[in-house]
Amino acid sequence: MKARKRHLFIVTAFLLLTFGTVQGQEKITIVAAANLKIALDSINSVFKIQNPGINTQITYGASGKFFEQISNSAPFDLFFSADMDYPKKLEEKKLTGSKVKMYATGKLVIWSKKTDPNKSKINSLLSADIRKIAIGNPATAPYGEKAVESLKFYKIYDKVKSKLVFGENITQATQFITTGNADIGITALSLVLTPNMKKEGGRYYIIPQKSHTPLEQGCVILKNAKGKASAVKFYNFISSKKAIAVLKYYGYDTKAQ
Repeated sequence: MKARKRHLFIVTAFLLLTFGTVQGQEKITIVAAANLKIALDSINSVFKIQNPGINTQITYGASGKFFEQISNSAPFDLFFSADMDYPKKLEEKKLTGSKVKMYATGKLVIWSKKTDPNKSKINSLLSADIRKIAIGNPATAPYGEKAVESLKFYKIYDKVKSKLVFGENITQATQFITTGNADIGITALSLVLTPNMKKEGGRYYIIPQKSHTPLEQGCVILKNAKGKASAVKFYNFISSKKAIAVLKYYGYDTKAQ
């Protein structure tokens, strides 16, 4: 009986301690572009070690979708976009709590398991064997928008537009290629360099950046979190040496600000 009481006491104490720890944490909600998934998860892991009192919750998706949600009063704290335009539009709407900061510049690649894009480069999209080409939805995903810019720059957009299939975001577009629902696609270098993509055995070609406007990616503290110390910490941490090292590892160009 005494052993049972002692066990019950230990379990209760553990639950109270755990509950108290969770209750004592300050939560910040972050929404981020899909191309950031692996890189930002890695950065967040380091941030949590240095800031155990902050509970970060990150949701990934299309930047345009998050822009719409924030514009309609979604209670997020931080927004990491795949471009600078959406954060700046929020700034114009007076829905931000900090300046818009560029944290990285992304890169576009052609990726396929079916063919080697390095051989024919952009013209690999014109092959008769290619029936479907996956890209992000240009209406909501900046990487999809830049993909269309590149196709038009090389004057092949009209030749391939009937083959284009759109993912809601760049991650979904990439899944179309890896699962065989598309033969080839234009995706983010940051996703191609992840361990899971490397296991897929596909090959990629980096599209010259001259073919599209820069994929400058911006972040901002939102109005909901103005003056929130934990949000400011994460916003500043993205410019730290450790965060920059992670971003560079996943193929981003960076410029600390």
